[in-house]
Formats: sequence, structure tokens, C-alpha cells
Amino acid sequence: MSAVEIMSPVGSYEALSAAISAGAGSVYFGVGSMNMRSRSAANFTLGDLENIAGICAHNNVKSYLTVNTIIYNDEIAQMQEVLEAAKKCNVTAVIASDMAVISHARRLGLEIHLSTQCNVTNIEAVDYYSQFADVIVLGRECNLRQVADICSAIKERNITGPGGELVKIEMFVHGALCMAVSGKCYISLDNFNYPANRGACLQPCRRAYKVQDADNEIELLVDNKYIMSPKDLCTIGFLDKMVKAGVSVLKIEGRGRSPEYVKIVTQCYRDALQAIEDNTFSKEMVSEWTERLRSVYNRDFWDGYYLGRKMGEWTERYGSQATRVKQHVGKITNYFSNAGVAEIHIETGSLSTGDNILIIGPTTGVYEDTVNEVRVDDKSVETAVKGDFCSMKVAGLVRRGDKVYKWTEVADEF
Repeated sequence: MSAVEIMSPVGSYEALSAAISAGAGSVYFGVGSMNMRSRSAANFTLGDLENIAGICAHNNVKSYLTVNTIIYNDEIAQMQEVLEAAKKCNVTAVIASDMAVISHARRLGLEIHLSTQCNVTNIEAVDYYSQFADVIVLGRECNLRQVADICSAIKERNITGPGGELVKIEMFVHGALCMAVSGKCYISLDNFNYPANRGACLQPCRRAYKVQDADNEIELLVDNKYIMSPKDLCTIGFLDKMVKAGVSVLKIEGRGRSPEYVKIVTQCYRDALQAIEDNTFSKEMVSEWTERLRSVYNRDFWDGYYLGRKMGEWTERYGSQATRVKQHVGKITNYFSNAGVAEIHIETGSLSTGDNILIIGPTTGVYEDTVNEVRVDDKSVETAVKGDFCSMKVAGLVRRGDKVYKWTEVADEF
């Protein structure tokens, strides 16, 4: 097993199971409102903590709770309750940025990971925060040379965290990037009274814009209307350089993303990391991984600031540019494990031989397959339609209540 950790985002039990099955070394998630995805992800509750931590421990996966928003006086008691529940449930670590959170987590003996919201970009800041944190996420504006210098200096100066080991550096490797780089954006608060630093960003930066004078007489066309919406970060093409720089934790963004996003992105980076270890990492493999990454949510890709860029590379249109889309078909009503057969109730549309499908459930995670045969009333048919109860062979374990989707290619209209 690699010493480098793949850290996956979890916003649902389906995503949790998907991350684990895809080979994540750790997962991170939020509960309630004190995290930076409190509006965009279906957050867990305090009552879920014990179950999540138990599932992770059973699968030898580390569990990280994000409590990384700013905290006001009237929220201190609530914050403390969350941390105390995390300690009681044996959550592996807490991701934090506010000193109120850090201080109480330290009193409880919780392992602390420093959030990117702290904007750490130099070795002196690492040295200071090492008294609190065992893992530090550097600011996303750092380039790889700066990252490598910091990692090297940690070893040279023997900078250790509270756990007694050298401080580990964590970096984002894939997912959404914000025009504010490592946070501290106020556009959503200014325009809609929804603060980004409280996990409530409405993303006005992702919209198209045109420039118009106050008298509405002159309108200027901008070459790229999405002048504040960066493309998504994708480092798989130079992941070997990230590892060589000394990064210990590779963090995937996307707690608001779908279970199939979590599974596919985790798988690709897990496979890439394995290829680096096996000395088989190649351009051909990168091309295959990138094509697979494009099948799930993305705003197109760029390499962020790691390779020396100073300005963002802006997306060309609104929303996802995924090459595939899922369409709900029905749900699993029975599973016959001895025969490896699933019974499906077709609730909308149809299911045909040759269709690519996703089966998604809280325990199943994400199961991908191609339909080889559809049977209705124990007779082979080309297509099952709405209202039918059909059956098909499945190679993996699925469960009653799992949702079934067709996964189809998107026609490129641009």
C-alpha cells in the first residue's frame, strides 16, 4: 500500500461506499452547518457520525470531519458539541481553520488537519501551525517548486506535529477551483447575502457576464463571458511530479458531487498513483484516465497554479461538460445472490440490451455494467419498458432499493 494517501469527498452514504470501493485511503465529510459545503452537499447529521466512523474503521479507511468555517461567539457551544461527538465516535481527525475549533480539538486530543482556508504558503507558517496540526493543506496558489521546497524544509528542520511525526503536506489534485484561489471570497455575500466563508456560496462567479455602462447605452462584449469561473483542476498528467515534490495526501474536491464522480475520480487517481509506484506511468495511461475523468462532472480541465501559471484558465460555458449523463430507469426490487441476478422495476423510460448502466445505493456505492441480456417473464427480450419487472445478470453485489440509471454519451452541441 502506498505511503501517499488518496483522500476522497463524501456527501452521502452512496458516495462513502463508492469512495471505499474505489480505493480511497481516507474520506472527508461535513455534519450540519459548520463546513464549507453546508449548502451544496447533503450533509450528514451528528447522528451519522458513529456510523460513518464505524464504516470507515471496518474498511481501514481514515475518517476526517470538516469543521472549517469561521465561528462566531454564539456558535461556540454548538461547535464544541460537534467536536466532542467526533471524539466519542473515534473520527480520525478534524479539518479546521478557526482557532476556536483548533483550540477545543486540541483540548479533546483530536488529531487536527489544517484547512486550505488558512492560506499557508511558506515554511514559517508550517512551523507555527505544527504545534496544532499533523497535516497541513497548502494554499492552492503555490506552485510545485514552492511545495517541494516546503516539503524539503520540513525534513531538514525536523518539523513534527502533535503526534510526533513529521508534518504531512496535503494538496488538492482534482476538482473545482475558485477565483478566490484558497477562499476568502465575498462576492456571494455582497450580492445575495449568502457568505462563502460560511459554506453558503451561491457561486455568482460561475455566471456569464457582460460589461454595460450605468446609462445602459454602451455594452462591451467580452471574449469569454465566464471571466470569473475557472476550469476544474486536473493534475493526473503530472501526478508523478506532485508525489516527487513530497506531497503526502492527495485531496479530491467534490463533497457536492455524485457518487459516480467520487468513484471514478478516486479510481483514476488510485490507479495513477499505483502506476507511479510501479514505474508504468505513461502518456497513454494519462490519456485514458483523462477521458474517464471527463465522463463525470467537470468544467473542463487545467493544471491550476502548480506549473507556474499566475492567472486562471476560464471555462467556456456554464455547468458541467461531462461526456456522459445518467438517466433514471428504475430500482432493484430483488437480488438473487446465488444466480447473480438482479430484478429491476422499470419506472421510467426503458432498458435495452447493450445499455451502459449505473446501479447506486447507500451500501452498494456505484456499480457499473453493460446490459448483456434483458429478461421479462423469464423470456429474453430486446427492451424492457416502463412498468415491466425485468431481470439481468450482474457481476457485483447489489441490493434491494438501489437505483438504476442508464449512462449515455452526451451529444456535443458546441
